[in-house]
Amino acid sequence: MNTVLRITTSIMGEDSVSSMLMDELLANLAAQKTLEIIERDFAKQSIPHLDGPWLAALSAGEADRNLQQQEKAAFSDQLIAELQGADILVIGLPMYNFSLPSMLKAWLDHIARAGLTFKYTENGTVGLLKGKKVFLVTAMGGIHETLTTDFLRPYMKHILGFVGLIDVEFITANGLNMGPELREKGLADARNQIINVASNREQEIAA
Repeated sequence: MNTVLRITTSIMGEDSVSSMLMDELLANLAAQKTLEIIERDFAKQSIPHLDGPWLAALSAGEADRNLQQQEKAAFSDQLIAELQGADILVIGLPMYNFSLPSMLKAWLDHIARAGLTFKYTENGTVGLLKGKKVFLVTAMGGIHETLTTDFLRPYMKHILGFVGLIDVEFITANGLNMGPELREKGLADARNQIINVASNREQEIAA
């Protein structure tokens, strides 16, 4: 059995393309191996953005935290524990204004913690989350080029690599708001990517 941490970030609810494609990806993966799915749905439970008091809570020693700081730290610790316990991470990744949903940025700020998900060494930082597979299911209204109008995928690959998640695969639906023909093409392309991903995963399991 594989434990999957599913991160649902879209604000679109049932109309979310990234969530729909995540469902299809997980159905394909579940056909090969039993999955235990743990879900974080930001529409159901918001992820608070870090502020001064929250950063102070995380920076304080465990014995020095007051009750409010303990509650803040416990929330961040739970997010990290979910990630540490997962074999597979699946993140819905809609593009909002050329970048990522703000609560996904907040989630990343909570889980990027020195000593827990990365460490400092004489040779630089080292990510501590090893041996996990990551699928990023991306939905874009337009057709974007990396580092020209797409800052989403490069940023996600970098920040995930920073905490040690280097086995990252993108599934992308482009052109969703550019008319019916391009929308259908974008969805078809993404579904073909899902089939290929599932096939590759099956070969990995068999090996």
